[in-house]
Amino acid sequence: MKFSLKLLAATVMVLAVALGFTGYFFVNYVFDTSLSREARQALDENSILRFAFETAALNVPAKYDVLQDHTVEQIASNLETSGQSARRLLRLCDEQKAVLYASEGFGADDALLLQTDDKTRTWQVIALEERYYVQTGSTVNALDRVLYLETLRDVSEVFAERDLGFAVYRRVTAVMLVLGACMMHFIASWLTRPIRQLKKATKRMAAGEYGYRARRVSNDELGQLTRDFNRMAGALEENMHELEEQVQDREDFVAAFAHELKTPLTSIIGYADMLRSRRLDEEKSFLSANYIYTEGKRLEAMSLRLLDIIVTRRHKVNLRPVMAETLFSFLKGMFLANREQEFVFDYEEGEVRAEADLIKTVLVNLVDNACKASEDGGRIEISGRRVEKGYRFAVRDFGVGIEVKEISKITRAFYMVDKSRSRSKNGAGLGLALCTEILLLHGSRLEIESEPQKGACFGFVLPVIAAKEE
Repeated sequence: MKFSLKLLAATVMVLAVALGFTGYFFVNYVFDTSLSREARQALDENSILRFAFETAALNVPAKYDVLQDHTVEQIASNLETSGQSARRLLRLCDEQKAVLYASEGFGADDALLLQTDDKTRTWQVIALEERYYVQTGSTVNALDRVLYLETLRDVSEVFAERDLGFAVYRRVTAVMLVLGACMMHFIASWLTRPIRQLKKATKRMAAGEYGYRARRVSNDELGQLTRDFNRMAGALEENMHELEEQVQDREDFVAAFAHELKTPLTSIIGYADMLRSRRLDEEKSFLSANYIYTEGKRLEAMSLRLLDIIVTRRHKVNLRPVMAETLFSFLKGMFLANREQEFVFDYEEGEVRAEADLIKTVLVNLVDNACKASEDGGRIEISGRRVEKGYRFAVRDFGVGIEVKEISKITRAFYMVDKSRSRSKNGAGLGLALCTEILLLHGSRLEIESEPQKGACFGFVLPVIAAKEE
């Protein structure tokens, strides 16, 4: 069942109960008020009749010391037919509460009479032949006699008005419920509109439309929910794109890895087959064996790099104080013997937190890439400077440079900007991927600045050890 229909049903139920109780109490209040008024009038009429009876009894000729029964009947008959109103219904009883006179149609029982005494006036509502009456009772003192006077006042109209009131209120309630249901239907539809928008967005996203967003139609809690849903959908879409990119990267990695294996293996198999199947002179045999050795070393280096990347991703480094001078001295010892490039070292003193061997691997890869990107005799600058966030290492070359659109891709495994140039330098496109993983372990990242044909600068920042820590 839809939420809007639940809201509509609940509202109609509450409205029906509220109108029902309100109508019941209102009609009964009017009825009780009218009935009390009729009862007071009946008691007043009883008092008037009692006073009239006592007055008539005093005017009776004094033949007897006690008021006779036939005189009582005569006075009661006169009281019944006197006055401007319709014929009264009354009953007179003697001291033993035996009936002396009763109007025709006075069918009340003796329950009220038994409760009446000389100090109490009583009344009750009774039903006689589908009509309702207010029965009153009081005592009459006449010529040393105590008589009991009862009257009946017709109050059927009061009950008829109550029935009419209930009937009218039922019709009014039905009309109010219909109108309330129609109004509540529109209100419920308006209130649940954001929910319908979210439902629509959920279905479309479940169908694969991750870019679809729910339209915000209010500024209340549901509007906030819509905004949060759209924010969640945006994060989900971003995660999906990242997953798709990761899947694509893995596919590219597998394809590149297969290609990188295929080329040297084809050459190795071909030259090995030549050595096996035919007799070659000494020079050709040496060239074939040398090519097999060179390609085998290239495969070995590629395998070791891949292994380093896998191990690094699972590795937890133990950061220790390392002097920057030690790292630069290591690089000098490794590369200054290379006479094909011009190396320039410019660094400041400093102490960083790092795992020395891993950072040496990063620096060696960066300098090696700079050598591959530079022409013979090219200048390579290796620097170290204290910066606001730590100590910055940088390797700059003035070689071929990198296109801006390629910068975000070169840290992927097996990605090479110029494949023919990289392979000619025994490159496999794994060095920068390994550097990225190592720097992530140190809480750092590779910063790349480049311009085509003007060179590139690769740098990263490591935290320094403050004087207080020392």
